[in-house]
Amino acid sequence: MFTYTIANKQLEAVKQERDLGVIIAEDLKPSAHCTESYTKANRMLGLIKRTVSSRQPVIMLNLYKSIVRPHLEYCSPAWSPYYKKDKELLEKVQHRFSRFFNDLKDLDYSERLTRLGLWSLEERRNRADLIEVFKIANGHSALPAETFFKFKVDTRTRGHSRMLLKRHSSRDIRFHFFSDQQMELFTVQCCRSNICELLQITAR
Repeated sequence: MFTYTIANKQLEAVKQERDLGVIIAEDLKPSAHCTESYTKANRMLGLIKRTVSSRQPVIMLNLYKSIVRPHLEYCSPAWSPYYKKDKELLEKVQHRFSRFFNDLKDLDYSERLTRLGLWSLEERRNRADLIEVFKIANGHSALPAETFFKFKVDTRTRGHSRMLLKRHSSRDIRFHFFSDQQMELFTVQCCRSNICELLQITAR
């Protein structure tokens, strides 16, 4: 293991580091950040439950969207989870919130979301990822598209002019990397409909 120094001071070796609010682990897996996001959001949800007596949906939804859900979605394209356990951990917070209302407790989770006018957190993360892919691939981001994507030049097949070439991945880290994780979904959505219209759908 190499040691690094700055101004003759040896840098401490750590297992994970926080950068711009996102926890980066040595194995590049998002589990540590998911756990912290869940803990913060769950703490804020408990605060709402203890201090707000009203259970009117309008009031509770505004509080949830303002001070709970942002903890679960901040910079999500950089750490979007791909393990089922991490996805379920984050979804537990919204699952708990949807049971705050007595008339919804006996319904399935999906039905509770429909009644409250909410999307699942995974659906919202997919939409956020698609928006980032669209912005980068079409030059609407400061990041050059060539850094993340390679475009298909073969025009003999059906599709659209911005087809992305999926690279070979031999490791899970690469397979679930941002540019590869959403590439297939982006290509499918572009073929089915106008991606601009798709991304203009207001997330709930």
